[in-house]
Amino acid sequence: MVAAENPLDFSGKVAIVTGGCRGVGRGIAERFLAAGADVVVCCRNEPETLPEAGGRTAVFVAADVREPEQIDAVISATMERFGRLDVLVNNAGGSPPADTATVSPKFSAAIINLNLVAPLVFAQRANAVMQEQPDGGVILNIGSVSGLRANPESAAYGVAKAGIVNLTETLGIAFAPKVRAVCVTAGPIITEQAHLYYGDDEGIAAVGATIALGRLAEPSDVADVCLFAASSLARYITGTQILVHGGGEKPAYIDAGNPQSTNPEPTNPKPTNPKPTNPKPTNPKKDG
Repeated sequence: MVAAENPLDFSGKVAIVTGGCRGVGRGIAERFLAAGADVVVCCRNEPETLPEAGGRTAVFVAADVREPEQIDAVISATMERFGRLDVLVNNAGGSPPADTATVSPKFSAAIINLNLVAPLVFAQRANAVMQEQPDGGVILNIGSVSGLRANPESAAYGVAKAGIVNLTETLGIAFAPKVRAVCVTAGPIITEQAHLYYGDDEGIAAVGATIALGRLAEPSDVADVCLFAASSLARYITGTQILVHGGGEKPAYIDAGNPQSTNPEPTNPKPTNPKPTNPKPTNPKKDG
């Protein structure tokens, strides 16, 4: 009996992961390496160590994804070395906190350029290659729940991530049928920089407790979904997003209204054997 082909085996395939030198991007790069893919990571500065897994090490290309000519250089280096491109993961991005009432136009424009315009340009360049390949390719955009809710400390970032969802929907139509586009929308994640946003370990645990599954995501949680989305298992998924947020944040009113209980009793519990408000008499009289 011939064994079925493993749809999560990426041997012979090539992936580019932007911002793949640390954090979520590094986790994604390592997951594709472990699955057998050749992986190119691009970052502004080369890290001390490159992502590696399964005896394989990622190839590094220095690039600032905000510069279109540097995006072209990453595509060219990938094609020269491997001759194909099967998966693009638009992961590079981020934003420091910034007060919505006072943030400068220059800052906002830079954040939108990094988190929305750059992924669009990279997707265009990758698509041009993938359309020439018999089996096309897949473009994964890493989104954020910041694009699905209010962001008082990072308005431009939230706007850009909301735009990534729409961009993915658009690419799903514009690049079809040979190229699929999927947005992997992540919730809060524990990375090397988690303390900048959530504080110490106690703060990270407290934030994790607000999530339905009781913890923040690990980079591997997002990476596994990326591998699935890029595989043939997701062959009919395009132009949409997959939420990887552990069920999301629990509604604030639950704890606010019942601070002493995570499973509060109802305010007006029903008695075990409730009596009807207007019980019928034992021998009711009929009208007429």
